[in-house]
Amino acid sequence: MKAIDLRQKYLKFFQTKNHKVIPSASLIPENDPTVLFTTAGMHPLVPFLLGQKHPLGKRIVDVQKCIRTGDIDEVGDNSHLTFFEMLGNWSLGDYFKEEAINWSYEFLTDKKWLNLDPERLAISVFKGDKDAPKDEFSFNTWLSLGIKKERIAFLPKKDNWWGPAGATGPCGPDTEMFYWASNEKVPKVFDPEDNRWFEIWNNVFMEYNKNKEGKYELLKQKNVDTGMGVERTTAILQGKDSVFDTEVFLPIITKIKEMAEIEKETKEQLRSIRIIADHLRAASFILGDEKRITPSNVEQGYVLRRLIRKSIRHGRLLGINNNFTMEIAKSIIPIYKNQYEELGKYKSFIFEELDKEEEKFRKTIDKGTRRFESIISNLKSKTIPGEEAFHLYDTYGFPIELTKELANEKGFKIDEKTFEIEFKKHQEKSRLGTEKKFASGLADHSINTTKLHTATHLLHQALRNVLGDKVQQKGSNITPERLRFDFSYDNKMTDEQIKKVESIVNEQIKKSIEVKREEMSPSEAKTKGALGFFESKYGDKVSVYSVGNFSKEICTGPHVNNTKEIGKFKIVKEEAVAAGIRRIRAIIE
Repeated sequence: MKAIDLRQKYLKFFQTKNHKVIPSASLIPENDPTVLFTTAGMHPLVPFLLGQKHPLGKRIVDVQKCIRTGDIDEVGDNSHLTFFEMLGNWSLGDYFKEEAINWSYEFLTDKKWLNLDPERLAISVFKGDKDAPKDEFSFNTWLSLGIKKERIAFLPKKDNWWGPAGATGPCGPDTEMFYWASNEKVPKVFDPEDNRWFEIWNNVFMEYNKNKEGKYELLKQKNVDTGMGVERTTAILQGKDSVFDTEVFLPIITKIKEMAEIEKETKEQLRSIRIIADHLRAASFILGDEKRITPSNVEQGYVLRRLIRKSIRHGRLLGINNNFTMEIAKSIIPIYKNQYEELGKYKSFIFEELDKEEEKFRKTIDKGTRRFESIISNLKSKTIPGEEAFHLYDTYGFPIELTKELANEKGFKIDEKTFEIEFKKHQEKSRLGTEKKFASGLADHSINTTKLHTATHLLHQALRNVLGDKVQQKGSNITPERLRFDFSYDNKMTDEQIKKVESIVNEQIKKSIEVKREEMSPSEAKTKGALGFFESKYGDKVSVYSVGNFSKEICTGPHVNNTKEIGKFKIVKEEAVAAGIRRIRAIIE
């Protein structure tokens, strides 16, 4: 079974269980600064998991694009990926454990669907702790389906608990399904430590909300959130040992080997080939996202830059010395053109940005190489001090692996111990800065976040009033402290224009206008004049928020009930972020 068939079967199965299909959300979370990327299907759905009504009802199903960078150094093995697709079915206060487990079993084992051998299945459930009881219900439900008790393991929170996505928010115990993917005899007893048991699906039962004090309170609305990885499941269904042996990677790997002129790769070369395939696939999807992220030294742009540059470095290790990232991207887009039309729509942008970044990095390598030559010419020994190696990394963006490569060629070695000490100090500073920056967000539904969300709608309309209707939202990010709003506009705003926009927003706040929410089809919303620029992301029904006659926008919320709740609006910065894209940062006082 191919990945495309798996996606279609999954959506079709849950449609037979009265689920409505929703499109994949952006890889860049709209209003959750606790994470840089959408790392799971739940991110775009947090408002609905917390009780807001979804316009398509209580049962939904999707295939969500995700990026996770926590395991980035593991990429190159059989299963770790930076970008992946997650299949998910959702109950928003509707069905719960019994139906979710029964349907999982049916989809996995029924001949009509995945037709997996039930004798090769094993299960884990939550064993309970001081925060929540042992999940006996899930255990008994699996038993009733014929899973033997020796194949069910009770595991602690670190293994069988999901969430919250940020510091606070919805979470709960989960039950995970494993499949014996080895040709060896299936053991009678399930050992979760045996990696021949391949995790295939995860059902999360969101019964709790973790509050700011770290306490777990029962949610008024209980939800089901499930996740099945497309790439991993495809590998299992095809009997492959690795996700890289499936059709979503083979054309990319073939192109890399062709460009590197490799027929039979070594173990080290295979790792480099897989890293390039994974990282450039992830980079293509980030660049192809409607939020138009570009390589930079901060936030999502920094991750994007790191993915591209690491690919280039591994290309060098394979002997590819010319620009190649754009050519690899050309082999990626056709694989997904029918699933994600944005890749085709933005392919020129993807190619240009990859090529630009590759040129920049090659210049960086040239500068760093000159600095490296200068360092070794002044050394009295054959050991390069760790501080110097770190300086090359920190100032010249020169990866340590590249410094090692050059050192080996010249018969030098690096004081790696000192480098590690310097590098760890740098990591600690970065981590603390990031934790401080992404300390909370929409996941905790703070009052300020909600106020700023409504202020963003007012800002959007005010910009269109002052600068014209060509202004379109290109992305937003909201923390309890500030809002950040990206929009299309070719020129720097004048001080007068900024003051005018600020004044219009504050005027609407002073008028104490009621904020109304309605549900309708996207076409009806457009007919009624609602703004909305991410068409491919809408389902059959959408929520439309109106601020009197001033603003009408398709949005998932949350919003204040009346503009008087917002406070005084103030623009603190207006700047360029890309060609034809401006950014406003604003606060409320």
